[in-house]
Amino acid sequence: MLGFFWFNKEMVCKLLCQHYMRNITNLIGEKIYFIRNHKVMLDSDLALLYDVSSKRLNEQVKRNRIRFPEDFMFQLTAAEYDFLRSQFATSKNQGGRRYLPYVFTEQGVAMLSTVLHSEKAILVNIEIMRTFVNLRKILSENKDMLKRLDDLEKRYDAQFRAVFDAIRQLMTPSLPVSRRKIGFKK
Repeated sequence: MLGFFWFNKEMVCKLLCQHYMRNITNLIGEKIYFIRNHKVMLDSDLALLYDVSSKRLNEQVKRNRIRFPEDFMFQLTAAEYDFLRSQFATSKNQGGRRYLPYVFTEQGVAMLSTVLHSEKAILVNIEIMRTFVNLRKILSENKDMLKRLDDLEKRYDAQFRAVFDAIRQLMTPSLPVSRRKIGFKK
């Protein structure tokens, strides 16, 4: 006999949110860019993740401008935006933005959850923070590996230098040693 499961609205929402969060984590990592020595996310990407329009997101930011200093959020220059757009392989002849986009650092993304009042914004924000933490962890592990590699190179360079010096010494002709002639004298 088949059993019937009754899912209430809350359970369905919870299951869908869990599925959405698993898929969104992969997407977030692809949407983090390195600009002006900061790891940032574009306003349009954040709006997409938060399921709001870019216009609404920027309106909330403008209303709460004091919460977003330069190290939390900044506007891209035309050159930076052109470079970024070339990475997306998009054309600038298809309408689009009327202004240069804003980008948000990790702290700016955290501050966005205080101005966007929705449960989805909070859940997405948690996943974004986790992604930034994982990215920081990966970068620090790479720095450790590079340091170890440098140490190995320095250590082995000294050892190989001794080997190369010994080979050079064997290859250089030595001065002839005066020897007594062998044979009969005339």
